Amino acid sequence: MTFTVKPVAPDRLPDLLRQMPKAELHIHIEGSLEPELIFALAERNGVRIPYANVEALRSAYAFTNLQSFLDIYYAGASVLLREQDFYDMAHAYFVKAAQDNVVHAELFFDPQTHTARGVSMETVVNGLHRACVDAQKELGVSASLIMCFLRHLSEEDAFASLEQAMPFREKIVGIGLDSGEVGNPPEKFASVFARCRELGFHLVAHAGEEGPPAYIWTALDVLGVERIDHGVQAIKDPALMQRLAKDRVALTVCPLSNLKLCVFPDLTSHNLRKLLDAGLAATVNSDDPAYFGGYMNDNFTRTFAATGMTAQHAYTLACNSFEASFISAQAKAGHIALLDACFEGFN
Repeated sequence: MTFTVKPVAPDRLPDLLRQMPKAELHIHIEGSLEPELIFALAERNGVRIPYANVEALRSAYAFTNLQSFLDIYYAGASVLLREQDFYDMAHAYFVKAAQDNVVHAELFFDPQTHTARGVSMETVVNGLHRACVDAQKELGVSASLIMCFLRHLSEEDAFASLEQAMPFREKIVGIGLDSGEVGNPPEKFASVFARCRELGFHLVAHAGEEGPPAYIWTALDVLGVERIDHGVQAIKDPALMQRLAKDRVALTVCPLSNLKLCVFPDLTSHNLRKLLDAGLAATVNSDDPAYFGGYMNDNFTRTFAATGMTAQHAYTLACNSFEASFISAQAKAGHIALLDACFEGFN
């Protein structure tokens, strides 16, 4: 990055953070289901959910760790039954993303959560993909899909999911690994990731959120991933930090998620600034924004306010998000040129 960032007064920084173009690389689309939409879909589909109203559901969002979140996350996903449901969920996210000046998004989706309930892979993928196509046409947001395997399930189950997805290969850009991390190391999925690599998918994996730095090593060396989702525990391993910096392995960091799931006691304790200052290609993302209290601009403005990061950090984070994305070199250059123009014209 050769762009020279002009100093920006602290009171003006939130405006810059909101205005700058950015990519989101770590968004679980099922985690964007707001309580209002959950209830609307439940009524449309005749699904009973164990909450009296929107307020009761939102008040249940008091998580103490990843598993306590996942329990309610899977309950919320139960209202998704038809292709239009998946479309409506993704479209609602894209509207918010566009408002936050997200110009490119790579959506994680968990098909096993749905196929286990009898919803077909076709229904899931076609609904989400149609929303991606319309986001480009209607909102100017480019988007692609990353299919994630649930790591608390077996590798055999992951292989079955991959097989079900093959008819829709051209609608899926990458493969990921998510769900409960502790006790489910990346190497559990070595064979299926090797197959996905043979098939030409981009590869990513959650590692080093609650799990140890060792999980990041094996995600890189055993699974062969290109990006690490979360990765904040890398700070505990100096050799790993050096490797991530040298190889420019992007970390898709999710500050408000880390706060909500008690990975850090408060945002002032978050290590995002330390990761950046150590030369790591960190990015900011919203993870499961409906559950964790904020979309992209909320993550940026609250984290910057808590950590004292500067306009230079903001530029680096946005630039990293484009460079780490799975879009063409030409598209990356175009987005970064617009980013440069945003910073140049800001006053």
